[in-house]
Amino acid sequence: MADKEPKVHDELAKSLDDLFTSLSSMVKSELQGTNNILELLEKMNLRVAVEYKGFADVASGLRVFVEQLKNKSGNFNEYVQQIDAIEQQVNEFEAVISVLDRYVYFLESKVQSVYQHPPQESKVH
Repeated sequence: MADKEPKVHDELAKSLDDLFTSLSSMVKSELQGTNNILELLEKMNLRVAVEYKGFADVASGLRVFVEQLKNKSGNFNEYVQQIDAIEQQVNEFEAVISVLDRYVYFLESKVQSVYQHPPQESKVH
């Protein structure tokens, strides 16, 4: 029986050794999988960082462009104000012309009326 105990003990030790080796292998695989995921995530983050840097460059360029447009449009504000003043004057002038046009029409009507019905001279003897 003493011979059987070391044999069983050897089998148990081998089974435990296999179990721990397999468990170690499984843990290593899980850790390697996690490591691979983290490396992929790092690569993705670097790629996104490059993409965002490109967006930042575009946004910076747009900001400069908008500032230039603001400066240019600021120069036009004076002209826009002058155009608005001219438009106001034209509107007022058109109103005066309309009044004068109606008055001229009234005068023309009176003149035509006089020509069509000349005043009769009264004969005084």
